[in-house]
Amino acid sequence: MTLTERAAGVFIIAATPFTEGGAIDFDSADRLVEFYLARGVTGMTVLGMMGEAPKLSDAEARAFLAHMQGQVAGRVPVSVGVSNAGLGNIAALGQAAMAAGAAGVMIAPPRGVATDAALRGYFSAALSALGPDVPVCYQDFPLSTGVALSVEAFGAMVRDHPQLVMLKHEDWPGLNKLSAIRRAGGRRVSILCGNGGLFLPEEIARGADGAMTGFAYPEMLVTVVRLAQAGEMDAARDVFDAYLPLIRLEQQPGQGLAIRKEVLRRRGAIADARTRAPGPSLTAEDHDEITHLMRRLDQRLERLDV
Repeated sequence: MTLTERAAGVFIIAATPFTEGGAIDFDSADRLVEFYLARGVTGMTVLGMMGEAPKLSDAEARAFLAHMQGQVAGRVPVSVGVSNAGLGNIAALGQAAMAAGAAGVMIAPPRGVATDAALRGYFSAALSALGPDVPVCYQDFPLSTGVALSVEAFGAMVRDHPQLVMLKHEDWPGLNKLSAIRRAGGRRVSILCGNGGLFLPEEIARGADGAMTGFAYPEMLVTVVRLAQAGEMDAARDVFDAYLPLIRLEQQPGQGLAIRKEVLRRRGAIADARTRAPGPSLTAEDHDEITHLMRRLDQRLERLDV
C-alpha cells in the first residue's frame, strides 16, 4: 500500500499505550488496532505528535512502528510520523518505516523556519534525505510548530516535489486557507484534517478529503466523512453535533491527550490511560465530566436515525 494523492476517508492518529511502569504496552497496541479497524478507518498514522512520538527513544519508535505495521498486516495503509530537527534522523526513521511496510511518512517542520524560502529549502532538504520514492504528507500544525505555511509556499512545494502527495491541514483558523489551496489549482493532493475533527463538516465542505486525527470515537469521523462526501451534509452535521461536547473537551491544549486516552480506556481499547511523563493527568472533576458527557452522548445517539 502506498500513500497517494487520492487518499481519502479517515487516517486515525494512533495513541501509544503505556504500562503502569511506563513501557510501551504492546498488548494494548494490538487491541487498539482492532478497535480502530472495527470502526471503519481507512488508514492509520503512528508516531504522530498526539501519539507521544517525541517522548519515545529511537529504539522504542522503531519497535512500535514495526509492531503496529505487523498488526495492521496490510489491511489499511499506515503513515508514520518522522518529524525531527535532524535531517539524518528523518531519513533513518523514514527508511525504517518504509522497510517495515509503511505507505508513506509525515513531516512537520521544526521551529525557527520563519520564511517561505526557508520552509521550501528545509522541506526540499528533508525530501532529498528521504529519497524520491518515499510518499510524504506535510503536517501544517502551526499551533504546535510555530511555523506558518502560506498557500503560495505549499503550491510551490507541490509543484517542485511529486512525492508530496498529502497535506495534513490543522491550521487554526484555517478554513479560508483550505479553500484558497483548492482554488489555486495545480496538482491536486489529498487533504486530511486534524484538530480532533473540531471543524470537520466545514473542512469537507471546503474541499478536504477526510480526517487525520485521533478523536476517541473514530466512528464519528468515519460517519461524518461518509455522509458529507455523499452530499448528506445535514445528516453529517447531526452526527457531528452529537459528539461536539466531547470533541471540544478533548481538544483542550495541554490536557486533551489525557482525556483521549481515558476515553479509549473506558471504551476497552487500551488497558491504561496514562501518558508518558512529563504529561497531563486528570483530576476527579475531570473524570466526572467525562462520565457525564459520555452518558449524554449515548442518550443523543439513541435519538439519531443515521
